[in-house]
Amino acid sequence: MNTYALVCPTTNESILVDPGADPDTLLEMLGDSRPVAILLTHTHPDHVGALAEMRQRLHVPLLAHAGPHHQEMQLNADRHLDTGDTVAVGRHTLQVYHAPGHIPDQICLLLEDDTRAIVGDTIFEGGPGKTWSAGDFQTTLATLRRVVLSWPDDTVCYPGHGPAFRLGDLRPAIETFLSKGHGDFYGDATWDM
Repeated sequence: MNTYALVCPTTNESILVDPGADPDTLLEMLGDSRPVAILLTHTHPDHVGALAEMRQRLHVPLLAHAGPHHQEMQLNADRHLDTGDTVAVGRHTLQVYHAPGHIPDQICLLLEDDTRAIVGDTIFEGGPGKTWSAGDFQTTLATLRRVVLSWPDDTVCYPGHGPAFRLGDLRPAIETFLSKGHGDFYGDATWDM
């Protein structure tokens, strides 16, 4: 599971994204920066495993989608995020995109005036995020069309697991994937299906 620390080089303010595990390592990632928030791409256990401890250690607001959350988790977020919202990290701004499918509360974060995006489990180099029903899979397809493919080819996607990748390198495979009929499929998908 990938956790990200976003640090503004000018102000030294930072945001911790998806505190999944190992709080001591997460603090090392933040270094001497000044944390201003914890942000969740979604509420699956592997992305929030160290959330309670990091909230206790950092004493900063929690930002997340309003839900519904994984297994009706009660999440006491200080601010709910949805498409069109922005989050400041020092002199930088994150654009928020609601990206349901893998889970209803999934969001992606695109750094304004930059080519980088944190995509959680929305999309990976090898395929879209896992789904647990045919309806969720159809929602994932809609999210890929509406959200992900609206970004420029030079967008570098940083997923919740595995390596980063350039969206333009995958665009033909994603478009071909979306052009096919997948019936009642759900589960782990790959672009070559």
